[in-house]
Amino acid sequence: MRFFRFKEKKQLNKMKYLIVGLGNIGSEYENTRHNIGFDILDALAGASNIVFAPARYGDVATMKHKGRTLILLKPSTYMNLSGKAVRYWLEKEKIEIENLLVIVDDLALPVGSLRVRAKGSDAGHNGLKSLRELLGTDVYPRIRIGIGNDFGPGQQVDYVLGKWSKAEQALLAEPINQCKEIILSFVTQGCERTMNLYNKKGNGRG
Repeated sequence: MRFFRFKEKKQLNKMKYLIVGLGNIGSEYENTRHNIGFDILDALAGASNIVFAPARYGDVATMKHKGRTLILLKPSTYMNLSGKAVRYWLEKEKIEIENLLVIVDDLALPVGSLRVRAKGSDAGHNGLKSLRELLGTDVYPRIRIGIGNDFGPGQQVDYVLGKWSKAEQALLAEPINQCKEIILSFVTQGCERTMNLYNKKGNGRG
């Protein structure tokens, strides 16, 4: 991976993190299941009184937390090319891959369930496929957010690009708040301790 050329500058950048929410740009994708990563970052930015601004390959906001710098990224490349945006910002900001955190929807988990992982396969997710192809690895931290799988044969695309139901929205408030906590824990305590703290809680529904 090209960004490993910044290895010698690791000491300068160990307090800088890239937090990526996966999703699709455009009003037609707002409040859809596939865009939960965007929603999480919007919630964190709102709670921190910061705003996103258009930048190369995405909307970006920067926040500080306990001496750490968090660069929040919502890629504008659409889901299938998410890796292009992530690779660019890792290289631009000279951030090591262990300081990357990706927030992604997951069909394999019930709605609102959370899992923190240090690595994992793409499991057929087009955004994660793009990251693996462009970064050359699937060893990076991520938060998986359950969106359920209540759809019939051939209906997966319509489901993930569909809007949340009112019942589902009611289940999301607590997980979204918890995701904000997980992100701040990740940048201050690291991935392993964050996994120990939050995965063992069960996160509600699975």
